[in-house]
Amino acid sequence: MIKKFLIIAILFASVYTNAQINEIGITASGSNYVGDIGRENFIYPNNYAIGLIYKYNLNPRIALRGTYTYSKISADDADSENLARQIRNYKFTNTLHEFAAGVEFSFIEYDLSTRVKTHTPYILLELAGINYNVATSESSPGVYNYEGETSFSIPFGLGYKFKIAGHLAAAVEIGMRYTFSDDLDYNNASIPALDFGNPNNNDWYAFSGINLVYTFGRPACYATPK
Repeated sequence: MIKKFLIIAILFASVYTNAQINEIGITASGSNYVGDIGRENFIYPNNYAIGLIYKYNLNPRIALRGTYTYSKISADDADSENLARQIRNYKFTNTLHEFAAGVEFSFIEYDLSTRVKTHTPYILLELAGINYNVATSESSPGVYNYEGETSFSIPFGLGYKFKIAGHLAAAVEIGMRYTFSDDLDYNNASIPALDFGNPNNNDWYAFSGINLVYTFGRPACYATPK
């Protein structure tokens, strides 16, 4: 996994090094799943996510952004406050690869080339493709066969970004993801032992953590010349 992460980092850098008005960096977050297993809280980081982020600042308020995130998600009915889930006692762990693109809107003008426009809250809205594992069959009782599956999610959230020094900036960010699937937890109606939960409710997952970025181009964080 680390080797793949480094390869993607090099590709990001090679594509955007010569561009203008850009931000490129890394993300580190806690992750959690919300669905038919475990706790029902929307924000409770119990696993990890790491990734890469790239932004192109159209102006001091609007930035286009793209991210790649590698994440583990997990849940355990033993952690739930729901008695029925505690008795059922299911648990799972899955791996997500998320590629997302969207828009970031700042509430206050953000321009690192100035001394005063160096921090702002923001909201984000994206569309993402996700790859994860699903259970396809049961080879023997309690032993399942898996394969990769691709689906989509809608990330949205809020954050607060601020200048650290020079062209270096950071952000604290919380983002929810509504997915178009109900099998992140290996739910499968064709396998009796994995036929559980509510088929009318799709799964969610969330990332909450920090971003660290380096901004380059003239002027920093501002695509429209002054």
